[in-house]
Amino acid sequence: MKKVHYTMIEGTSLGFWSLLAILGAFIAAGLASSYYMEHHGHIVTGMTNQIVWGTPHVFAVFLIVAASGALNVASIASVFGRKLYKPLGRLSALLALTLLTGGLAILVLDLGRPDRLIVAMTYYNFKSIFAWNMILYNGFFVIVGAYLWTMMEHRMNRFTKAAGMAAFIWRLTLTTGTGSIFGFLVARQAYDAAIMAPMFIIMSFSFGLAIYLLVLMFAYRWTERPLGDAVVYRLKNLLGVFVASVLYFTLAYHLTNLYVTEHHGVEGFILLGNNGGEIYSKFFWIGQIIAGSLIPLALFYMPVFGKSRFFIGVGALLVVIGGLCQMFVIIVGGQAYPMSLFPGMEVSSSFGDGKVADYSASLPEVMLGLSGIAIALAATAFAIKVLPFLATSLADEVADPHYQANDAATGAEASA
Repeated sequence: MKKVHYTMIEGTSLGFWSLLAILGAFIAAGLASSYYMEHHGHIVTGMTNQIVWGTPHVFAVFLIVAASGALNVASIASVFGRKLYKPLGRLSALLALTLLTGGLAILVLDLGRPDRLIVAMTYYNFKSIFAWNMILYNGFFVIVGAYLWTMMEHRMNRFTKAAGMAAFIWRLTLTTGTGSIFGFLVARQAYDAAIMAPMFIIMSFSFGLAIYLLVLMFAYRWTERPLGDAVVYRLKNLLGVFVASVLYFTLAYHLTNLYVTEHHGVEGFILLGNNGGEIYSKFFWIGQIIAGSLIPLALFYMPVFGKSRFFIGVGALLVVIGGLCQMFVIIVGGQAYPMSLFPGMEVSSSFGDGKVADYSASLPEVMLGLSGIAIALAATAFAIKVLPFLATSLADEVADPHYQANDAATGAEASA
């Protein structure tokens, strides 16, 4: 394996500045949406006192979960000693930081009173998982920042493995905390499950690696840097394993709920569209299962598609879309189904108890969510312009530690 060199991108082309301008437009639209919702109140959104977490929270939680998974590539190199992943570590840590920034930006802008974030940062209720997440998010920035420093500063390289181990443990804890937000909400039948925490961990692996693969392929194609098949196929195969794992955890979650009689109602709501849950059933089957899981697995592992970078990119993009659909079903669908105030009895009142909550995402909500993605991508594009995050070449002879051995074996077979 040859020595890897890292350089900044020039970032002077019209295409680069056009990209920043487009992302900037989305960010501006998100800020305008936040101001509009703050000025008029959340009544202009689809959120109500039944559905308090809407589309912005779908994007925010998706980005926060993906941030943890994006760091997986660097962890494989530092913690598990896989040499092929080492040249990919810097971009992996950068994406982890920028994705978390984008996700938290959505949450802050959705508060209505962003200044009240100071209260959450200074007063902690340690019985609340939200208070723990404040510590986990801030700690993630510090630890991953230090981890990135050990990778980029030659004098600190000897500490990379220790920093990588700390970041690996911290990101698992962070994703466990995010999943536990839903697992600890016993009042909602769609949330109350211990499997939520590990399911969010494997979801982070899938979503984060899909985004990483898309950014890597786009960046190297745009900057005309060599990107070998060894890297692309290895990441593609690993992503396929994570997608299949998410599918398995989803199956286990719903089968477990179907075994318990009290959850039959919410399962029928999500899986069959009973009692007005048609939209969530469509997001589940069409968005999450078919488009976000089965089609990507076919594109990754069928020989006719698995060797094409175009179809690999399409598969990764579908994983991202499927992840957003999954978050929508979990977050919004879980709130739309009425709470069981008196198990085994029908409940009705003028307040709307026992009724399925209506939700329709408004344009400001969607724009605020998209602005979080734009913030993450714009920060990534700016960072690779000013600092050397990208390897000059990831060609097979540079990135693949077994490249020479493969050549020698091929030559020996040809001679024989």
